[in-house]
Parts: sequence; C-alpha cells; structure tokens
Amino acid sequence: MTRTNRRGRPLRAALIAVITLAAAGVAAVVGATNASAATIDTSAWYQLVSRHSGKAIDVCSQSTADLACIQQWARANQTNQQFQFVSSGSGYYRLKARHSGKVIDVLNWSTADGASLVQWPDTNGANQQWQVLDTDSGYVKLINRNSGKALDVWEWSTADGGRLSQYTDTNGWNQHWQLVNVGGGTTTPQTGLAGWGTQGGGTTGGGSAATTTVSSASALTSALNASGASVIRVSGTISCSGMLAVSSNKTILGNSGATISGCGFNISEDSNVIVRNLNFTGWNDDAINVQYSTRVWIDHNSFSNGYDGAVDIKRASDYVTVSWNRVFSHDKSMLLGHDDGNGSEDRGHLRVTYHHNWFDGTNQRHPRVRFGNPVHVYNNYYGNVGSYGVASTMEGCVIVEGNYFENTDDPYHRGEGDSPAGSLVARNNHFVNSGSGDAGGSCGSIPYSYTVDTASGVKASVTGGAGAGRISV
Repeated sequence: MTRTNRRGRPLRAALIAVITLAAAGVAAVVGATNASAATIDTSAWYQLVSRHSGKAIDVCSQSTADLACIQQWARANQTNQQFQFVSSGSGYYRLKARHSGKVIDVLNWSTADGASLVQWPDTNGANQQWQVLDTDSGYVKLINRNSGKALDVWEWSTADGGRLSQYTDTNGWNQHWQLVNVGGGTTTPQTGLAGWGTQGGGTTGGGSAATTTVSSASALTSALNASGASVIRVSGTISCSGMLAVSSNKTILGNSGATISGCGFNISEDSNVIVRNLNFTGWNDDAINVQYSTRVWIDHNSFSNGYDGAVDIKRASDYVTVSWNRVFSHDKSMLLGHDDGNGSEDRGHLRVTYHHNWFDGTNQRHPRVRFGNPVHVYNNYYGNVGSYGVASTMEGCVIVEGNYFENTDDPYHRGEGDSPAGSLVARNNHFVNSGSGDAGGSCGSIPYSYTVDTASGVKASVTGGAGAGRISV
C-alpha cells in the first residue's frame, strides 16, 4: 500500500544514487549538490534533523537504559540528540548517542516495515549499521544494513514524541535527514545526565509517563506522593512549609519562573527521581533531602536564603548526580553523609557527582563529605566562598578536578570540625586570588566516561549556564 503524507500528496518513488564514501565516511549537508557529499568527521557529534518536521532524532526522556525508544523532538542543545558516526566499514556506521554511549538499533533484528528503533549497547550487529546515501536535495537517507529499509518518521508525524521506525525506502521527506555538526565535544553541554547518576541502571525519572501540571501546594503534595511513574510540571510560585515527600519514578520540572517557597522535597527510600529547573527559596529545613535513595538527578535549580542544606544526601543513598545548580545568599550548601557514626550504613554508598555547579558567595559544604568513595567534584565554579569549598572527612575520598576557585581562601581540605581527615585528590584546578588547598591520599576509580572542561574556562560556562531558567524542559 502506498503511503501519502498528511496533505494527501503521493510519496515520490525511490530514486537514489549511492555515493562512494571516503575512509572517514561521507554524508550530505545542507546546501550540497546532487553529485557531491561532505565528509563526516567521525570524531564529531551530529544532530540529525528531519526534513519533514524540523525535529531532531532523540533518545526518549534522556534515558540511558537499554531499549529506550527513539523518537523525534524539538531541537535542543542536549546530548540525547547528539550522535557520533562509528564506522563499521564498507560505508556503514553505527549511530552512537552522546549521553548514553549506546547505538540506534532495529529491535529484534526485524525486517518489517514499522519496526521499532531503540538504543542498545554497541554489538556492531547489522541491525545497528546504517548506510548514508545522498539525495537530490542535500539531505541524506539512512538505510539499515540488515533490512535494507530507511530510517523513517512514522506516519509523517510532526509532533514531539513522534516515533521513528524503519520503512521501505520511498525517498519521502520523512526519510530525509539534515546532518548538523555540533562539534567535537570539548565542552560539556548544559543538558544531559553525566556522572554517578548514570550508574546502577541510570536515572530516567518519570520517563515518558503522563504529565501533570501543578500550581498549588496541595496539588504538588498529591502529585509528588502519587504511586507510579509521572512527570510533574510546577507552574508559578508555590508557598508551602516543611518537607514534601517524593515517591519513586518521578520527574519534577519547573516551568519558566517556577518557585518553591518555604518548603523542601524529601526523597526518602525512593529510586529514580529527577528534579530540574526549579527555584527554591526560604526553606525551613532542607531544600532537597535525599536519604536511603538511589538514582537521583538534581539539575539546573537555584537555591537561596534557606535554613539548612540546599541539597543534603545521606543514609546510604547512592548513584546521584548534582549538576548545573546555583546556590547563593546561603550558608550550608551541600552535605554528603550526616554523621561520623553512620559508617555501617554509608560505607560503599554515597557515590555522588557534583559538576558545573555555581557556588556564588556561599559559606560552606560544597560539599562536606563523609564515607563516600569516590565522590567526584569537577568543573564547578567557586566564587567568593566564605569558610571553605570542599571538605573530605571520615573515610571519604573526593576527586576535585577542573574546578575554578576565585576569591576563595580555603578551596578544599581534609577533616572538618571534629571529623577526622578523609582523602582528597586534586588535579587541574584553576585558582584566582585563592588558597592552594590541602590534598592527600588516593581514591577509588571512576567507572563512567566523562569530559572535563579546561578549568580556566569554567567560570564563563558555569555562570552562563547554571541555575534555573537556563534550559528548556
């Protein structure tokens, strides 16, 4: 049966010329002619944008899990929309997602029209290999080696979340892709999960579950407590008190200007929770407390003028990433491990990554660490910090690398108060009118891949990108 587009135009017959690929790979870019193609840089990353919809190939919900779906979504500067061409030889490539390291895969080696696309570990299977073919218009088609079918926007969808599949090559615009080079990856993008939160199965929150928008304390409390996976959008300013319990498998997103005033979130005995793009102010306990919980991502939030910790993580919590947040007009920023006597619970846990956060005139705990090993603190900006930056205590071990310390007399040290010294490894940090810090000992290895930005450029990137209101979610 011949498919038609949404305006009823018949699809054009498949007329295609295979372009001989150079050793590094060849593909068309916008403006190329029918007889030429541009060389793919196999060290670079690309967005693949549909000619039909203008949307980008996207791994659903920034998931790092096996079998996560492949969809189209509005273009954004995020790593789940960025792919590297990995050569399989003979002109075929795997498409590796930047955020997960996994590749686009035709599910179950199907050869059927409409077969689903997912991400899967790179096995170099024929169902993961795609040939890049030029069209007459400067776009490319991607033909699967196993099935001979084209990567296709299903049913000519123009919607966010429109699914991608394979389909017989019709040369339709929904099978044409623009390759947009987004660079070689020397700077960490401002979106996308990295660090310890990618481990233990990864952190996906509510994933693609139904979205609920809340604008009152009662509605927020109910949504946070609801069972099952969900995406919660916060609109406006919500005034509240105490700590609001959060249940597992939740993504909590702030709409533009969304603010939580007077209360905080308690993530206790949970797993798989994401909190992004919210302003927290005036909390009377902690802004975010994480305990007995795993797989948590706290990203692009702003914290100011609260009572106790902005983000406190304790009691055997594990696999947490705290990224691109701004803390200002506040004393105690981020505690990791609450008590010297809690080693029986905390040893082997409290593995947390802190990256690209802006500690803006705050006083202490950036973070203060007990027992966690290794804790990873990289590419943060410490500006005008009062008491100290990072403290490693009580068997903890912290890797402090690629950070920018400015007007900070005590950037990092071992031991704090009555807590004995832990270990601290410092490397490639940048200091402006700051002390030199106290380091010593060795840490466990980091199991995940990551990119450290040059420390001297961290101030510019972090002040330009950290905090709420800096991303579209």
